[in-house]
Amino acid sequence: MRKLVFIVLVAALFACETRERPKEILTDEQLSAFLVDIYLAEARLDAVPRVKDSIMRLFVPFEQKLLKKHGIADSILRPTYTYYMAHPKELEKVYDSVIDTLALREQRAGTRQTRSVQRPVE
Repeated sequence: MRKLVFIVLVAALFACETRERPKEILTDEQLSAFLVDIYLAEARLDAVPRVKDSIMRLFVPFEQKLLKKHGIADSILRPTYTYYMAHPKELEKVYDSVIDTLALREQRAGTRQTRSVQRPVE
């Protein structure tokens, strides 16, 4: 019985072995930049009062433009998402970067807005 448990544990250990990142997926930086733009596009669409189906129809062209902007082929997204879902620690790093970038942009936008409000009228 102990041999069986040992064999199962060793097999599980080898199954958890980290594999190399496939070359055909996006890097952390590429995925982060793409996701930042995706979230900004979603925010723009959320600001427009529409039915959910209409928003989805509007989102597809946004997504296609973003894929083109970032030089990402449609066929790369699925393996990228699959890889990052199987590697949650790497995905967490990507989302930390996304959150930091969005927070910085929000802070800069708030600073610009405050300056324009405080600027005296001439």
